[in-house]
Amino acid sequence: MIKMIMHGCNGRMGQMITNLVKEDPGITIVAGIDVNDSVQNDYPVFAGIEECDVEADVVVDFGAAPAVDKLLDTCVKRNLPVVVCTTGLSKEQVEHLEEASGKVAILRSANMSLGINLLLKLVQDAVRTLQPAGFDVEIVEKHHRMKLDAPSGTALALADSVNEAAGGTYEYVYDRSSVRQKRGAKELGISAVRGGTIVGDHDVIFAGEDEVVTFSHTAYSRAVFAKGSIAAAKFLAGKGPGLYDMSDVIG
Repeated sequence: MIKMIMHGCNGRMGQMITNLVKEDPGITIVAGIDVNDSVQNDYPVFAGIEECDVEADVVVDFGAAPAVDKLLDTCVKRNLPVVVCTTGLSKEQVEHLEEASGKVAILRSANMSLGINLLLKLVQDAVRTLQPAGFDVEIVEKHHRMKLDAPSGTALALADSVNEAAGGTYEYVYDRSSVRQKRGAKELGISAVRGGTIVGDHDVIFAGEDEVVTFSHTAYSRAVFAKGSIAAAKFLAGKGPGLYDMSDVIG
């Protein structure tokens, strides 16, 4: 059985993963990491990853961005594979993650759902057909009022996927309120909506002359991300150094 450490165990996703793992005979949580100690768990909880002395096969991270650097350093030191699901990482943190992946197995994904990872592939096919025809691309993402980062990591991943297929020709635009000018042909607009309890809603809009093609994904429950995280943990346990993503998990 795979032994897992849940980093950010007392947050919403941490608790959802905790409950799902209880029903999974192939994996168990042996320790949790969280500064919040108000939740009762069936496993020991430590305030920081460096304090945890419990042996494990893999870490799943749904914590806060500021804690990622220490998490990466500890996992490298202990040769402990880690699934990094936390979004809002800085450029320096992404570089740190990439460097660490040369020493330990790391799986990073902006979104753990199967549907989103399929969408990342579908939009690339769309770009190859629609960009030469002059279609503009816009991304609109919607999340709950408590989400801290904007735009979402998934929106940025979708933008990167579009831009990769376009040969890196797009320029990301996050706010048009400060200028009065027509939309540039190479703009890729990314808009963020925050409100209520929206779990996650992403639209990739291809707007052409007299027609619009929209790719949409809606998450109705955080369970889709939790299930994907557990699948990723099972995949990553025992893997050698390298940077993996959900496309490796789903094949």
